[in-house]
Amino acid sequence: MQDNLLEAKLEALLFVYGEAFKIKTLAEKLDAPETAIKEAINQLKKDLDAENRGLSLIILDDRIELVTKPSLSYLIQKVIKDEFDSDLTAASLETLAIIAYLGPCSRAEIDYIRGVNSSFILRNLAIRGLVERKIDSHRANAFIYNVSFDFLKHIGVDSLQSLPDYGKYRDLVNSFINPVRDRPAENTATTALGQSVSNGVKKENEVSEKKS
Repeated sequence: MQDNLLEAKLEALLFVYGEAFKIKTLAEKLDAPETAIKEAINQLKKDLDAENRGLSLIILDDRIELVTKPSLSYLIQKVIKDEFDSDLTAASLETLAIIAYLGPCSRAEIDYIRGVNSSFILRNLAIRGLVERKIDSHRANAFIYNVSFDFLKHIGVDSLQSLPDYGKYRDLVNSFINPVRDRPAENTATTALGQSVSNGVKKENEVSEKKS
């Protein structure tokens, strides 16, 4: 039972983190010896290798990462293309607002505020050129997200400080990084900014269509 619980914790942590994890760090986070972590990794990899599972483990030296199976890449690419061809969803606008007011921030912080996994949305926004992903200088093998210049151009502002009530909503979003808080952040900022982004992207698309 203990081994199964450790494997479940391992899978959950890798899923939420979304980046490569060092085995030593996993042992510290899960409060377990490295030998037990390695056994759990091997068992999880064996379980995920089953044909009816959509995820797999990549192991490189002392690091591991949970990823989608290469055999399902065609499905992921199709969904991304469909998302890219359509307008930004409410979830995408919400994520953009969080990054704009909180950034630079990690995916874990974004997930914490939204309450759901944001990896697919972040990839979509990166493809659209609205967010940028950079290596976190304070943590090895981790990334942080920030909005791009194209984002500012789309919504018609010359700096992040020009966003509606920037100081107020940055403090608000920052407050929800505190694990003591257990309620979702107010959506006032995400609604206002989301509408600006949506309008900006539509105008940009209309200009591009006229040029073509």
